Amino acid sequence: MTARRLGLFGGTFDPPHFGHVAALKAAARSKRFDVIEVTVAGDPYQKSASGHVHPAHLRLAMAQAAFGGLELVRVSDREIRRTGPSYTIDTVRELLLEAESVDLIVGADLVDHMDSWHEAATLRTLVRVGVVPRPGGATAFPPGWDCYEIPMDPVDLSSTFIREVPEGPDNLRDYVPAPVIPLYESFQD
Repeated sequence: MTARRLGLFGGTFDPPHFGHVAALKAAARSKRFDVIEVTVAGDPYQKSASGHVHPAHLRLAMAQAAFGGLELVRVSDREIRRTGPSYTIDTVRELLLEAESVDLIVGADLVDHMDSWHEAATLRTLVRVGVVPRPGGATAFPPGWDCYEIPMDPVDLSSTFIREVPEGPDNLRDYVPAPVIPLYESFQD
């Protein structure tokens, strides 16, 4: 599928949660995109080096279960099919072959880290950045990046928090879409 205006929402999605769902729905409502691609990191190099990350095939299955039915959204395995670390710049370059423009969609908690991304200086020349607000204040945009805010009510939820929730479907149902729960629980240690 080709798209004139493509939004890229990448991540580890370990697990995907209602905050991700809210961000995707807000991005779709913004009318900025023809398609929003959710790309699951194959080797999330900034996270895999610092701790346990569930297998890529499980994270992809959870993302498909969580986001597959959302308006404008397609879930992609493009970073999983690639060998080596998953770099946003590589995905953007691929997507620019099929779209006129690519905007990154990121949570406000990530904007301070974007300059540490692989080839960040080049990446900032290729994309605009739609920033999803997080609880706790105004969204700050990093210098040198072309950013705008995607309007939505902030959701106070993170995958890190969910990984600390005691096992059991009743404990997860307020945080994770129902189809994700059995997949996530099947791989708990």
